[in-house]
Formats: sequence, structure tokens, C-alpha cells
Amino acid sequence: MTMHHKLNEALDQGRCLKVISGLNSFEPQKVAAVVKAASRGGATFVDIAASPDLVRLARGLTDLPICVSAVEPKQFVIAIQAGADLIEIGNFDSFYAQGKWFDASDVLALTIETRKLLPNITLSVTVPHILKLDQQVELAAELVKAGADIIQTEGGTSSKPRSAGTLGLIEKAAPTLAAAYEISRAV
Repeated sequence: MTMHHKLNEALDQGRCLKVISGLNSFEPQKVAAVVKAASRGGATFVDIAASPDLVRLARGLTDLPICVSAVEPKQFVIAIQAGADLIEIGNFDSFYAQGKWFDASDVLALTIETRKLLPNITLSVTVPHILKLDQQVELAAELVKAGADIIQTEGGTSSKPRSAGTLGLIEKAAPTLAAAYEISRAV
């Protein structure tokens, strides 16, 4: 697996910030605005939808590593050919509102299929927050065995904080932070 040198350096130093335009965000003007903000704001890399046109657009706007996100492995191949540096299976949040759920077996199957198509590209995989914490940890370990290089957690859009203000934000972040902590200990 070959990792972009800027991303590799940031991960080694423990200071990595990804700015996301969205898995289902295909409007060039919005994606361009996010890419420009990421570049000017000191992000390590930018994450856009797996569209060759968007990859070319982003490549013309920044020298940051470009990650493309999708849930269909074949979309990654054409995005890599267009100049993407790494790929991510997920983030699944945008699908939950549509009633589409990704369980552990779905994510593992996507990872295996993607790794077969692109054996040497840096592969990040999102662990769905809808799984119980122990299932998230177990899935993360299986994903690494299947070839995932980076494991990502989700923000927990289904989380319902009971408090307002800062305490509510902490309540909303707690499940994600707990998952990140437990997964990092396991993998």
C-alpha cells in the first residue's frame, strides 16, 4: 500500500485533519468551496464524493491529498484513475435518513471487494455507529485483517442529546469518542 507522503507524515505525528464535502455532495460549486476552505484552513486532506469530475476539480484547486468516498467499489477505480490519492468506504450517515443501513457483514464485504479491485491504494473504512460498541471494535479488527489501512468512526447522527449547549455537544460526541478510543486500543 502506498500512502501519500503528506498524509503519512501527519498520521505519524498524530495530527491529521480531514475536511469532508460529503459522500452525496456532487454540486461542483459546493465541493470547490469546501476544498478551498480545507486548503486554506490547514487541513491534512480533503474527502469528496467518488466522482472523476470532482476529483479533477479538486486537483485543480489544491495540492492536498484527495480522498474519495463511496459505497460502491467500482466507483473508486474511476476516481483513482482521475487522480484521487486514497479511498474511503463510508461515511454512512447520509444513508440512514433514506432507510438504508450498513451492518458489519455489508461493510466487510465492501472492504474485501474494494481491496480486490485496488490492492495498493490507501483504504479507509468507516465503522457504522449504528452497531453496538463491542461490534464496532470487532468489525474494526476484521476490516484491518481484510486490508483496511485507516479505520474511521462516524459522528452518530442518531444520537439525541438531552441537554442544551456545551453539555449537549458533549453528549452527542461521547459515543463517537468512546468508539474511537476502544477501536484504537484494539487495532
